[in-house]
Amino acid sequence: MINGKISHDEVSSTLPGSPELFNLISAKDHEQVVFCSDKASGLRAIIAIHNTTLGPALGGARMWTYASDFDALNDVLRLSRGMTYKAAAAGLNLGGGKAVIIGDPHTQKTEQLFRAFGRFIEGLGGRYVTAEDVGTGVTDMVHIFHETKYVTGIPFELGGSGDPSPVTAYGSFCGIKACANVRYGNDSLEGKRIVIQGAGHVASTLAKHLTEAGAKVYIADIYADKAKQVAKDTGAKVINPDEVFDTDCDIFAPAALGGIINDQTIGKLKCEIIAGPANNQLGDEEKHSQELAERGILYAPDYVINAGGLINVASELEGYSQPRALKQAENIYDTLKKILLRSQELGITTNEAANHIVEERLSAIGATKRIYASQSKFSGRFGEFWKRND
Repeated sequence: MINGKISHDEVSSTLPGSPELFNLISAKDHEQVVFCSDKASGLRAIIAIHNTTLGPALGGARMWTYASDFDALNDVLRLSRGMTYKAAAAGLNLGGGKAVIIGDPHTQKTEQLFRAFGRFIEGLGGRYVTAEDVGTGVTDMVHIFHETKYVTGIPFELGGSGDPSPVTAYGSFCGIKACANVRYGNDSLEGKRIVIQGAGHVASTLAKHLTEAGAKVYIADIYADKAKQVAKDTGAKVINPDEVFDTDCDIFAPAALGGIINDQTIGKLKCEIIAGPANNQLGDEEKHSQELAERGILYAPDYVINAGGLINVASELEGYSQPRALKQAENIYDTLKKILLRSQELGITTNEAANHIVEERLSAIGATKRIYASQSKFSGRFGEFWKRND
């Protein structure tokens, strides 16, 4: 295993069922990995369930053209573990899971493929609940829904939550205010210079919240027309994508691709805070979080600040209500502030502080599960199919 990834050589001589494969899967304490194959539809997928201490595993299904099956396995193991931490940090009674479908999302999507995938999810009996992710969308979730109820992110008319971006953006806005409170002593964003990298649905809604709070917002996107539209709608100023790291600002808000804080960019940063909704912002979590701390840059762990999307789809489990989801997303403020203050108190990185808090919750709730209780059931769109794992 190199840098936490399974190497080709390690797996190329490893067949399912061998001790070596089980060691690889258990390296980060995964509970279950399911390999799904359906020749008729062309489905090749992997479902990883990392931890169900807090509840059923919830996480999206990603469709991607992986260079190898081993890359797909690496990705699903990494992503599913991240979902455990995201759900726990958000205070949700959910575990972490993820799925990857191996294939080109532009040319290989079919109703048959996603319905076959839905049948595999159904067979897990509620241990894993899926949602949209990179390469999949609402239409794909509807196909899955024809075969299983264990899917979120479906349209309103089917009892789902629809577009999660408003809740993701609002949660990120609350998180930015928490960072401002810790760094500047108050929540005010009046006059703060904030650079947003990306101009998608989440970024555009975030820009609206920030400009309404009095911030001076700068927006950049590789698609210039998208950035111009956000600027028109919110009063933000468009900057060139190449300028996002060199622009003097108070807060940098990544809202596009992951891995953008890396060896090439970290030395260019001219900000005091990094807080935004993008996933996997750090190229190397341990190394780059430490470098940011040494440079005096306050970093909001991405899986904490961007949890609004997960909160949104999780709210479907009890019958969706956007006002309730938005209210729950406000808790990101308190959670993030607690993490930042613990980081300062213990002299550790904000990522380490976040992980400590998550692991404390998993340990505490895991201990509680030793106490026998009669089984209760969820209500809402999911009816009575879920029993709490007491």
